[in-house]
Amino acid sequence: MEADYVIVGAGSAGCAMAYRLSEAGHSVLIIEYGGSDIGPFIQMPAALSFPMNMKRYDWGFKSAPEPHLDGRRLVVPRGKVIGGSSSINGMVYVRGHARDFDTWEQMGAVGWSYADVLPYYLRMENWHSASGGDPEWRGSDGPLHVSRGPRKNPLYHAFVEAGRQAGYETTDDYNGEQQEGFGPFEQTVWKGRRWSTANAYLRPALKRKNCDIVYGFVRRVVIEKGRATGVEIDRKGTTEIIHARHEVILAASAINSPKLLMLSGIGPAEHLAEHGIEVVADRPGVGQNLQDHLEVYFQMAASQPITLFRYWTLFWKGVLGAQWLFSKTGLGASNNFESCGFIRSRAGVEYPDIQFHFLPMAVRYDGQAAAEGHGFQAHVGPMRSPSRGAVTLTSSDPTVDPDILFNYMSSEQDWLDFRRAIRLTREIFAQEAFKPFVKHEILPGNDAVSDGDLDAFIREHAESAYHPCGTCRMGDANDRWAVVDPQCRVIGVEGLRVADSSIFPQITNGNLNGPSIMVGEKASDHILGRALPRDERAPWLHPDWQTEQR
Repeated sequence: MEADYVIVGAGSAGCAMAYRLSEAGHSVLIIEYGGSDIGPFIQMPAALSFPMNMKRYDWGFKSAPEPHLDGRRLVVPRGKVIGGSSSINGMVYVRGHARDFDTWEQMGAVGWSYADVLPYYLRMENWHSASGGDPEWRGSDGPLHVSRGPRKNPLYHAFVEAGRQAGYETTDDYNGEQQEGFGPFEQTVWKGRRWSTANAYLRPALKRKNCDIVYGFVRRVVIEKGRATGVEIDRKGTTEIIHARHEVILAASAINSPKLLMLSGIGPAEHLAEHGIEVVADRPGVGQNLQDHLEVYFQMAASQPITLFRYWTLFWKGVLGAQWLFSKTGLGASNNFESCGFIRSRAGVEYPDIQFHFLPMAVRYDGQAAAEGHGFQAHVGPMRSPSRGAVTLTSSDPTVDPDILFNYMSSEQDWLDFRRAIRLTREIFAQEAFKPFVKHEILPGNDAVSDGDLDAFIREHAESAYHPCGTCRMGDANDRWAVVDPQCRVIGVEGLRVADSSIFPQITNGNLNGPSIMVGEKASDHILGRALPRDERAPWLHPDWQTEQR
């Protein structure tokens, strides 16, 4: 079995590449270990807590005991299904801030500035908004439908108004010219269904005769005389080689892409030798530079029974599920994250470094509701932690999970930023807009005031936002710690690229699904030897950012 291009991973970037490469006339085989995404647990947006907690759809990774979080092991959900993590995530759509990509270029990812990536966001988006927005900055005919929830619950509007009352900007489109401020959230939902990359890209690609999918477990990349020629996979009880006439492309996630590189002999030579793996290319950066967003759930008890908790009974879940099943409408047709905020933590920060997801219910990602019943919450956390972790091998056996250590909160700056984020959130919930709805603070709780109190809360309650990235960092080919060059080519090996969130030099603002899809779109053009014209429009920055926090 062979094709021009063999893509490992039918996830956010992999599906986009399968679509674009096959569109250009090349034969493509995309390899996926997981299976079908058919069924309400994935397709129903409000059911988002289910797939990321199901072995059928999730790789089931956990971090190593995190030394600065009381030794807790945090879950690391990664999609094991067509669509990858876009089929199990929260469907929040954020491009990232323009300055994120300008920073990438400064870090050696030449050609990945905002002016370079903005055209790919425009190409991939099919943006819908009946409630305002910034259409000149948005794409209108791409494969990826992006929409907004109806924001019928008054708490969504209270959150935005509270931000305004606290002195912050409001923004009608944080994915447009101005990210900073409070406003409506966007989601990859279309006509009441999760619009994953399986729906947006893979299914249309598979209708072409030159694109096919193979279900199997990839063991390693086959490298002959310094060139990737295929991949070794376990499929239907046998091990076989799938050959690539042109290139092998890894799009297997920030966890599995570095793992596969190391199993194939590409990585830190000393580490590979410890596991008896022959070194093909000594790249010390493989698996390093691991980053994520950490957040806490700031929860408030509600004084009125207007939250989503009223639907948290088995009866109402059944009613809403039936409504969605038959009409794709109702609360089941939204991820229910419909308002948000992006702010700067202090004067002197050029662009937002704190993100808020607002939810009109007090509940965890695992579906556990607050014991106090009616409530609401903001997920809040800093966006650009200086902490770095690593993905390393625990065995040369491909079926054994790697070791994942994020090293969360290992910098004093993390603690300063997190305390600020919590105190600023408390101030927002204290605004007049929330007075009719607030009963009391559930978490952290009114007694958590001092730095020590907040630090204890963070150690006990901080959770991953599920945004791992950076483990195959893109940079200059002469940079010893870079893994891929700005063309996404693995340095030191021919015919091999990596294109997923692992190539991010630095984590972007907000949720990572949008930037991961953009990487697939842009990597496709690098492979095809073409590029969209740059878009030199400048983003909005607070005019007094050097001296004012808001």
